[in-house]
Amino acid sequence: MQGNQKIIDALNGLLAYELAAMDQYFIHSRMYHDWGFTKLFERIDHEFDDEKGHASLLIERILFLEGTPDMVTRDGLQIGNDVPSMLASDLRVELAVAQALKDTMALCETEKDFVTRNMLQVLIDDTETDHAFWLEQQLRLIKTISLPNYLQSQM
Repeated sequence: MQGNQKIIDALNGLLAYELAAMDQYFIHSRMYHDWGFTKLFERIDHEFDDEKGHASLLIERILFLEGTPDMVTRDGLQIGNDVPSMLASDLRVELAVAQALKDTMALCETEKDFVTRNMLQVLIDDTETDHAFWLEQQLRLIKTISLPNYLQSQM
């Protein structure tokens, strides 16, 4: 089905964020594993799988609309070097994804592509109520109980 080029371009923009988030979660999860933070490794490895699923949905929709998925571009990729910077970096990319999702959903409504808009609703629910919320919670915990106590709880 020939799709709207503006929507295909916006979906490729979202794909760039999802691929960045996927790569970032992948390396961060392996860093947590290497450092012995098992709980963080398990959660962030799960987030990696979620982002892979998000990217897959976007790729499938782009292909359905007869577009070409851009698998090269990464937007927002920023690898941290310690637990707080890694969590903050992951939150930054999730917030950027959330805004891009909202913008693309608005475009879909304007262009009357409600199927794509509904697909994106699932992604924004996951991004805002699961990923970003959990990351904000972890950063709050670090401030509340201190970094050493937080890190001990993640072993």
